[in-house]
Amino acid sequence: MIAIHPLPLEGHGVKLEPLAVEHHDALQAAAADGKLWDLWFTSVPEPSKVRAYIAEALAGRDAGHMLPWVVRELTTDTVIGSTRYHDIVSAVDRVEIGYTWYARKWQRTHINTACKLLLLGHAFDIVGCKVVGLRTDNFNFASQRAIEALGAKKDGVIRHYGLRRDGTARDTVMYSILATEWPDVKRHLALRLARHRGESNGVQ
Repeated sequence: MIAIHPLPLEGHGVKLEPLAVEHHDALQAAAADGKLWDLWFTSVPEPSKVRAYIAEALAGRDAGHMLPWVVRELTTDTVIGSTRYHDIVSAVDRVEIGYTWYARKWQRTHINTACKLLLLGHAFDIVGCKVVGLRTDNFNFASQRAIEALGAKKDGVIRHYGLRRDGTARDTVMYSILATEWPDVKRHLALRLARHRGESNGVQ
């Protein structure tokens, strides 16, 4: 049975810091880069709702079914987004990774690959998870492409499964990575990260 506790994760140019109320202003600024709250199919909070967003995440942590982080980009020492484990089911050694968003400047860069390497590595290699799930809105096509690019397998679509921020019902696309698949996924993500580094250094 897995046990998960708040702790920082660092590597590949990013640091995942356990979410705290002190991150309010930094998260507000990160979400403002691109007005990410305008994307109705995501969980990014509006500026006036960041405090409630943090409170809800910390309540989930205290209840034992969530573990939220902020994402800090280390070369600029800037908080650029957030991510978390959620739907933690210790009895079956399962967590899900979600509630992930990044300031527009850092989208389609190495950041998502770096964060997923940290989160998946911690879940499989340290915590001992047997499976890690990922889910997204059926209209969030960019998220679906990003999850599939990680090497996750699509489990299916659950119809009328949850609520969006605007109160409408959503279909949810479910993905997962098994512990037995993690070595290949890890190798794949490491190669992707190396390719990102080469491209940023002007190497094609």
